[in-house]
Amino acid sequence: MAAPYHLMDRHPPLDPDLVELLSSVETATIGHVEHLGFVGDNVRPIAPAHVAGIAVTVAAPGRDGNIIYKAIDTLLAGDILVISRVDRDDIACVGGGVATAAKAKGAAGIVIDGPCTDIDEIASIGLPVWCRGVSSRTTNRTQSVGGSLNVPIACGAAAVLPGYAVLADSAGVFVAEIARMRSLAKAALERQERSAAVRAHLARGQSIFNFRQEPIP
Repeated sequence: MAAPYHLMDRHPPLDPDLVELLSSVETATIGHVEHLGFVGDNVRPIAPAHVAGIAVTVAAPGRDGNIIYKAIDTLLAGDILVISRVDRDDIACVGGGVATAAKAKGAAGIVIDGPCTDIDEIASIGLPVWCRGVSSRTTNRTQSVGGSLNVPIACGAAAVLPGYAVLADSAGVFVAEIARMRSLAKAALERQERSAAVRAHLARGQSIFNFRQEPIP
């Protein structure tokens, strides 16, 4: 019996204006006001990076690497591949080959709630990747277990729907419905402007309790 691969239609790429808006937004700023949508669970970047894009979601069980490459074949420029390791094991389904293929398709990055392998090669390729550690145990394409593409998944501590907006930086990964992400981004930029003024005040040796912010025009 053939392995059950569930391949659903993808969503359009994230609007360029929202990508531009998010280019200056920090996930930690959103973390001041939002409690849902943070992948967390020790999912960290291999190298410092800041990207935003649409979520192409993958549910990847066991050692079957076919579903990852099926997902890569659908990628468009600016996409972020968000992978759920549904078995919560120590199998790495992202390495140098996957990173090379995703980079060639124009992906903005990969987020996985499991380990990676070939991290030095991934770093040299220049594709931003967020993962949960490193493993020498890997997937392959000879074992057909199955998997799903563009379905709702749980990645780390967050529920991720296909077509969600993804913001990932050195502090972590945040996902949200597009309209919610846009709203949070605008508020975050205002907060970051205020924070810059606070830091300048503190750098002068002044007390936080004496700070007064001029209204933002």
